Amino acid sequence: MSSSRTSVRGTRTRIAAVLATGIRIVGGLFVLILVAHIVLTLGDANPTNGITRFVAYWADRLQLGFRGLFTPADARVRLLVDYGLAAAFWLVVTWILVRLMRRLG
Repeated sequence: MSSSRTSVRGTRTRIAAVLATGIRIVGGLFVLILVAHIVLTLGDANPTNGITRFVAYWADRLQLGFRGLFTPADARVRLLVDYGLAAAFWLVVTWILVRLMRRLG
């Protein structure tokens, strides 16, 4: 009976670890896309380039409701704040979800 509990606990721990890793990877990709968008835009990347369009498309979807939250006069500062806050949000959400998964495991 004890062996069965240990086996279930071990399986649960492995599943939680795999889920935590998956969450960390997805959250990291979200943050990477948002930061890449900031860098490409501030660096005056060609807006018709396929990579720039791909990153901008996904960054717009990942920024949630942070665009326009603050309205500084400078467009560059506005971009940095809008997408930077979204990146920080995804970092925190990822961290919380990973911790939760580890604790459940």
